[in-house]
Amino acid sequence: MRAIVYRSFGEPDVLEVADVPRPVPDRHEILVRVRAAGVNPPDWKLRRVPFPPHYTEPPMIPGWDVSGVVEEIGEYTGRFRPGDEVFGMLNFPIPASAYAEYVIARPRQFARKPAGVDHVRAAALPMAALTAWQAFEDIGPVRPGDRVLVHAAAGGVGHLAVQLAKQRGAYVIGTSRAAKHDFVLGLGADEMIDYTRVDFAEAVSDVDVVLDMVGGAYPRRSVPVLRPGGVFIGGAGMTPEDEAACEQAGLRWGRFSVEPDHAALEQVARLAAEGTLNAHVDRVFPLADAAKAHELMESGAFVGKLVLDV
Repeated sequence: MRAIVYRSFGEPDVLEVADVPRPVPDRHEILVRVRAAGVNPPDWKLRRVPFPPHYTEPPMIPGWDVSGVVEEIGEYTGRFRPGDEVFGMLNFPIPASAYAEYVIARPRQFARKPAGVDHVRAAALPMAALTAWQAFEDIGPVRPGDRVLVHAAAGGVGHLAVQLAKQRGAYVIGTSRAAKHDFVLGLGADEMIDYTRVDFAEAVSDVDVVLDMVGGAYPRRSVPVLRPGGVFIGGAGMTPEDEAACEQAGLRWGRFSVEPDHAALEQVARLAAEGTLNAHVDRVFPLADAAKAHELMESGAFVGKLVLDV
């Protein structure tokens, strides 16, 4: 089968198309013919350098998000049959080799593809939607009337988090460059801040929940905007110093990493099928142009998601 492989860590040009053996499912796995693969920040970050947990060295096939058709099943899968259309985030953070014509994984890594949603848009959903869903369900539950600040609101996680927070009845404030404001306001955001011109820490206050997948200085800069008892949800880059700042301010906090969750993915599929949760796909690249997709993702010059058409 065709797949995108990198044989050393480095820039996007280490990605190449290669012929590799088709994976064989064991008795508890399914084989899925991939129609589309989502591109996510961990894809290029792991391509540059290994990140913990470090399970393997190159050569590697990037990617975790797929949408496709069940080709073959093991002995005890139960949930799917050949021909079923499915989508999922596979095995994260263990490398799942999604940039390929076929993938294997346990059935619980998948849900049925949402009805009426094509494979490209379905492949854009799993990692980003599960990140926002789990953040708002498990770490900082969002309730009607809450004020929610979403950093990088035009990004993959951000634009879905805006929609999910609005569905929960929140007042949503987003940060992004001004050129992306109309896009996020169109998703339902109530207020937007151009972080290149305005210090959000001075423009926002009395927030109940902050969702930050940016990291760096953002966690500590976000502390003053939260009300006492508010919740800061940070990504894997959250440091012990960030945690201490939250605790000193009397805030709850969660250092968050998404995990496979077929029950939540089924809820995401339901919302997508209803048309109330939509992944915006900015660009679709053929599989062979994975390097161009990584270049664009690293530049940040897009909104929503990027997808590979396999």
